[in-house]
Amino acid sequence: MTFKRLVPVILVVEDEALVRFAAVGMLEDAGFRMIEAANSDEALELLAADSDVQLLFTDVNTPGTINGFALARQVRDRWPQIGIMIASGKQVPQNEKLPAGYRFEQKPYSPAAIVRHARELTSGWRGPAPGTLHLAF
Repeated sequence: MTFKRLVPVILVVEDEALVRFAAVGMLEDAGFRMIEAANSDEALELLAADSDVQLLFTDVNTPGTINGFALARQVRDRWPQIGIMIASGKQVPQNEKLPAGYRFEQKPYSPAAIVRHARELTSGWRGPAPGTLHLAF
């Protein structure tokens, strides 16, 4: 018997530990299951290992062999079903650098906006309906 996860899975890619911790915390509090990476290389390894990721939330200036823009494009090419949110406190992206269907978040971002956009990009998930079986593996 196969069970589909009811909780959307988000991968947060952020090299600044405190910023990553805050993003993970706010999204966990909203009911999402979180996976985190400190750089783009780790993110790609995690994505290859966990096919349940539904949303990538990455910083632009992510260390690794590629930056956040390139990571987003690669994710869109390899896993087109994954939603993408890109954040930056320094640079606003040019549209040609970004994959279709992304959300851009200017730092410092609003927790309410992040949660709202994450829900929109994971098909409007609001949590299991009352009385439904909630399975998390």
